[in-house]
Amino acid sequence: MTTLLAGDIGGTKTLLATYRLEDSALIQQRAERFPSAEWADFAALVNHFLAGGAAGEPPRQGPPLQEPPAAACFAVAGPVRHGRVKLTNLPWELEEATLAGACGLERLELVNDFAVLIYGLPHLSPLQQVPLDPANPASDPGAPLAILGAGTGLGVAIGVPTAAGLVAVASEGAHAAFAPRTPEEWALQQWLQADRGLERVSIERIVSGTGLGEVMRWVLAGDDPDGQHALAAAARAWRHPETAAAGPAPAAPPDLPALTAQAAAAGDPLAGRALGLWLGAYGSVAGDLALHSLCLGGLWVGGGTAAKLLDGLRSPAFLAPLRAKGRLSPVLAQVPVTALTDPEAGLFSAACRARMLLAA
Repeated sequence: MTTLLAGDIGGTKTLLATYRLEDSALIQQRAERFPSAEWADFAALVNHFLAGGAAGEPPRQGPPLQEPPAAACFAVAGPVRHGRVKLTNLPWELEEATLAGACGLERLELVNDFAVLIYGLPHLSPLQQVPLDPANPASDPGAPLAILGAGTGLGVAIGVPTAAGLVAVASEGAHAAFAPRTPEEWALQQWLQADRGLERVSIERIVSGTGLGEVMRWVLAGDDPDGQHALAAAARAWRHPETAAAGPAPAAPPDLPALTAQAAAAGDPLAGRALGLWLGAYGSVAGDLALHSLCLGGLWVGGGTAAKLLDGLRSPAFLAPLRAKGRLSPVLAQVPVTALTDPEAGLFSAACRARMLLAA
């Protein structure tokens, strides 16, 4: 029996799982969720898991309860360069060969936690994804893939087919300059640049979960100057979280993006305007990515907002700007567009990459 090890490492939590390989199918055997900050050394965490340890148990020093996995892939929150990564919000510095030796693993790869999704996309089940356009064309299996996902930030990655299999290419495309399409988007950009004291406004400033909060603040600034709207106080606290932290009972700032989405769903006109503007900008950026990558193999929309805003992503507010690319609109009409809705897709995708390593 061939066993694979997969991990999805974030600043808050680390997910580890073993998978049994049956023919080409991945069958999850065991999964554990660990608070990342409780472990000073990632290799010790991996060995604890392989020895049968769970979260909350003291570190186990014994050997694994089974043969070491044949291959492992860890998705990590940070840029991977030449097999090395310093995690963004953790003191861990990982290197593939050193980690493999410390954990007794013959094949091991570190992959950026958003780019790793590329390896899972061709293998998603219908339970992990939702087509966004009823008229979605068939994908071209020999063409590139692409994914973008709005969460706290905006992730972007491209998958390139090669003779050796799919190769994930990480991207910092979210930090390209935001390109307004309409007078409304131009006014938003100018306001945000002045309000935040920015030299330039990147795509991520507007097209992300955080960006939805910024769009709501802009709508309130123009349409509710007296601060009478139900979200006015939340918007002020979200813009100036230090005021909440300085009080006698420090509180986390309100989640303005989530409150905006909820208010829009309840029929609030200003929140609905903000969400519509945000969806339009998001759709346009998604279409730009499709042009950059010519992803006729498929374009996926992931991130923390995908499942929460599924109705909006299925709507013309998102899909029309995505496909409205002038003379290149016929090209965009050939790109299938799908929402990635599985919250543990990173772990599954890491397992898919570990399976690929067996043939390397």
